[in-house]
Amino acid sequence: MPPLRSSAVTLRSIAYGDSDSIVTFFSRDYGKVSLMAKGARKSVKRFSGILELFSVLDLVWTQGRGKGLCILQEASVVNPFEGLRTDFSKTAYAAHWCELVYHWMQAGHPQPAVYDLLIYVLDRLSEGALSDEVLHIAFQLHFMRINGFAPTLDHCVKCGKPLDRFKGTSVAFNMKKGGVACARCHAGAPAPGGVSKGTVKQLRWVLSRPLSTLSRVRFSGQVLEEGCRVLEAFVPYHLGRETKSLKVLKHLQRGKITPLKKLNSNRGTH
Repeated sequence: MPPLRSSAVTLRSIAYGDSDSIVTFFSRDYGKVSLMAKGARKSVKRFSGILELFSVLDLVWTQGRGKGLCILQEASVVNPFEGLRTDFSKTAYAAHWCELVYHWMQAGHPQPAVYDLLIYVLDRLSEGALSDEVLHIAFQLHFMRINGFAPTLDHCVKCGKPLDRFKGTSVAFNMKKGGVACARCHAGAPAPGGVSKGTVKQLRWVLSRPLSTLSRVRFSGQVLEEGCRVLEAFVPYHLGRETKSLKVLKHLQRGKITPLKKLNSNRGTH
């Protein structure tokens, strides 16, 4: 079988034996792949400093013997995202997004839309072109949309009443049904606390627009806090588990959410 080649993001690396590593990548052309990196932990020549988490690499790999893991033959750095390695908060966000991809995506099933989404948010996070929290909200919303689990934000998930006809300013979120619920329908529904109509409308805007338009809108501290809170409950509910990195991220977020600073109109756009 000829060697395979693809660009990929490094998701996870674990030690194997005395000198090898098993590295899991999310590749654009082949989806999630786990490769044996021979001598990665001891050799100063082979993969030295290349297999860093979150980096974008060009990979070449071959089939191993029998049913064993494929063998990583070559790796070259395309984008190391240096900005993620000097800021612990940015590292935590990147770790959470990559862990979501690691647990959600199936091995061997390419998802170019998810790959492009992950590259986009990691790049913007590294550059500091957008608020960490805005990127966090955008990644979760679009990640769920691509995978067919986008939250319902324009009408009640039970009775279909339009959001604009909801009474009051607070909206409940039904985790099980996957969206907002009106006052009549939300009783007893598991919800991570109420969110304002304004927050729901901005989440709806983010979900319906290309990522390149994120810099065109201002996000209040309330929107960032409520948006992060509801999505950090919604995504694990449908994933079926809470990632280890999310626990770290929640600790960092306490008291940290601030309004998005005004950005130049040409930043974060294509």
